[in-house]
Amino acid sequence: MKKALITGITGQDGSYLAELLLQKGYDVYGLVRRSSVSNRERIDHLHDWLYGGKIKGDLKLIYGDLGDSSSLSRILREVKPDEVYNLGAQSHVKISFDMPEYTGDIAGLGATRLLDAMRESGVTARFYQASSSEMFGKVLEVPQTEKTPFYPRSPYAVAKVYAFWITKNYRESYGMFTCNGILFNHESPRRGENFVTRKITRSAGRIAKGLQEKVLLGNLSAKRDWGYAPEFVEAMWRMLQAEEPDDYVVATGETHTVREFCEKAFACAGVPLTWVGEGVDEKGVDEKGVARVCVEPSYFRPAEVDMLIGDPAKAKAKLGWSPKVTFAELVRIMTEHDLELASKEEWMLKRK
Repeated sequence: MKKALITGITGQDGSYLAELLLQKGYDVYGLVRRSSVSNRERIDHLHDWLYGGKIKGDLKLIYGDLGDSSSLSRILREVKPDEVYNLGAQSHVKISFDMPEYTGDIAGLGATRLLDAMRESGVTARFYQASSSEMFGKVLEVPQTEKTPFYPRSPYAVAKVYAFWITKNYRESYGMFTCNGILFNHESPRRGENFVTRKITRSAGRIAKGLQEKVLLGNLSAKRDWGYAPEFVEAMWRMLQAEEPDDYVVATGETHTVREFCEKAFACAGVPLTWVGEGVDEKGVDEKGVARVCVEPSYFRPAEVDMLIGDPAKAKAKLGWSPKVTFAELVRIMTEHDLELASKEEWMLKRK
């Protein structure tokens, strides 16, 4: 039975990847930080799977930190994993401007600590590094491929570029099986509520139930290549099953604006909306049942990334991977989930 170590297991991607590997019969070890506040709601259901006999593998959580080399070395020696998936990071782009040093330490140097712990401990696991489309930043060609030069526009993106190259360097210097997955935006109902897509669908649900009146957003014209997270984690797994290590763009090949995402989400929720800001007068937009999408200048990044669209041709050809969930289906999945969540919230408020 194979063993996999996942950093960032409590995040969106980590939870979906753990599901996938457990269903394939892996024993999964998740690296978690010791914290005063529990953040394991995304993986709580996996314990029910284990106790209910739905999966063959086992799940164990181990305390450690990408900022602590000694804990990484200890964990690798204890677990002796066959595969290591490095998904842990401070992954919010806007927050990286407020916490650039911490972001660089965990998202960038964290990959070095983990790779070097593998090298020194003699663990011959296959290694996956979660790279990001944000590395392309101020894009130099459209669409972006594995050969497109990087032009990062945030501390997060700069850290990810470092992690990308150190992963490649360890592959070429030490013969390690290391892969970079350059994943474009991928969303789901498990996306954090401080990310724009989830903020939109969460607001659509709450506004539909009369629990809030408006949503504040930044750059509505930003274009992104949005896919479905459960499909993207399968691409991670496929990279480590290949005969040779390599780097891959994982994307849908389509781009849509934040405004489009809003329009589809609120339409799905059955809520008409009015745009406020961008020269639009607020007068007369307080009509009951009409959502207000307000442009908030403070939400703009110091350096914007205006358009990202990936070409997944290499992943399709070499890994046999391709996305199936469309943009419209993705927005529907997220909005329907958050409508249900808002209904529960409404019920709880009525009980008080």
